[in-house]
Amino acid sequence: MPPAPAPLFRDPIFDGAADPTIIWNRAERAWWLFYTNRRANVDAWGFAWVHGTDIGIASSHDGGQSWVYRGIAEGLSYERGRNTYWAPEILWHDDRYHMYVSYVPGVPHEWTGPRHILHYTSNDLWSWEFRSRLELSSSKVIDACVFRMPSGRWRMWYKDEVHGSHTYAADSDDLYTWRVAGPVITDCAHEGPNVVAWQGHYWMVTDHWKGLGVYRSDDCERWVRQADLLDKPGSRADDAAFGHHADVLVQGDAAYLFYFTHPNEKRIDERTA
Repeated sequence: MPPAPAPLFRDPIFDGAADPTIIWNRAERAWWLFYTNRRANVDAWGFAWVHGTDIGIASSHDGGQSWVYRGIAEGLSYERGRNTYWAPEILWHDDRYHMYVSYVPGVPHEWTGPRHILHYTSNDLWSWEFRSRLELSSSKVIDACVFRMPSGRWRMWYKDEVHGSHTYAADSDDLYTWRVAGPVITDCAHEGPNVVAWQGHYWMVTDHWKGLGVYRSDDCERWVRQADLLDKPGSRADDAAFGHHADVLVQGDAAYLFYFTHPNEKRIDERTA
C-alpha cells in the first residue's frame, strides 16, 4: 500500500468521518474503511451532531490511493428508535467477520448517558447480525480493539469512562464470551486504543486529544510509553491539526496509520472531520 493523497477520504454526506478502521474485503478484493459517520454539517443542538450516527463505509480498489463512499453498515439496529453507533472494530476469524461497535441509546445533545460495546458478525461486511451486548467493567465503555495474544486467547482493549477514561482489557477464548482483566493504561485520560504486532514488538496507539500516545510491549501485557505521534500540525491539506483515534495497518515491514483530524481545530465550533 503506497502513500496516498491527503485528505485520504471525506464523507460526502455529513463530512464528519472519524474513528477509522480498515479491513480487507475478501470477496470484493478491496480495502474497506469503516468509520463513525459524524453529522458535521447538520444544524443540531449542542453535541447532538456527534450522536445519532451510523457506521459509514468507503472502499478502495487501487491499494488505498482513492476511496469511494459506499453507504452504511446494515443490520446494526439494537433498540427501537434513532440511536448512536461509534468506533467500529472489525476482524476476520473462522470464516466470518466480527464487529465490536460502541453504542449510545438515542441522540443525546451532551456527552452523557450509558455506553456499551455490541458484538455483531457478518459474512460479507454489508449485513450484520447481532450477537450480544458485552458486560464489561462499567456502563460507560467505548472504542474496542481486539487482538490475539501470544498465548492464543483474544484480548479486547477499550476505554472505560467511569474509571478515569483509562484503557481496560477483557479476555476471550472464542470472541463471544468475555472476562474483564482490569486496567492496562492509566497514565492519563485517553481513548481509542489500537494494538498491532510490528517489527518484533507489540504497539499500542491511543488518542489523548493532543496527538497520539504510543506504547511498546514485548509480551502484550506490560506497556512502556514512547514518544507521541501526530502531536504537531502537519503540512498536508486538512492536516494542520492533531491526529485523532487511529487505526494501524501492518503490511510486511511497513505500518500505515489511519487517523482523522479536525482541519480547523482551533475553532471552538469546528465539526468537520
